[in-house]
Amino acid sequence: VQLQASGGGSVQPGGSLTLSCAASGFDLDWYGIGWFRQAPGKEREGVSCITARNPTTYYQNSVKGRFTISRDDAKGTVYLQMNNLEPEDTAVYYCATAKSALCGLDDIWYDYFGQGTLVTVSS
Repeated sequence: VQLQASGGGSVQPGGSLTLSCAASGFDLDWYGIGWFRQAPGKEREGVSCITARNPTTYYQNSVKGRFTISRDDAKGTVYLQMNNLEPEDTAVYYCATAKSALCGLDDIWYDYFGQGTLVTVSS
């Protein structure tokens, strides 16, 4: 199993970024995928997730209306579109593979976390 997150960078408040999570070594079609983040000095938290097959999406309250998760199973990739970014969104973002087709925003749903990508929101 390999998950590689990419697309991070530095943006000003109000800016946008799209993160990508490229999956390999397993059949993405069958698994939920989550996005997590960890800010300096804080614990890792779930940001969003998407179930497999007839996908359902979930979001942390602080990102609802600003972030959109989507998946393209043919490309083996899950995306996180982040709009209207705030300094509080600054963190290393990780994607993770759920243990089943379902997903949630707690670590317990996941059994593999990939390498992260850094997002910095600052003026």
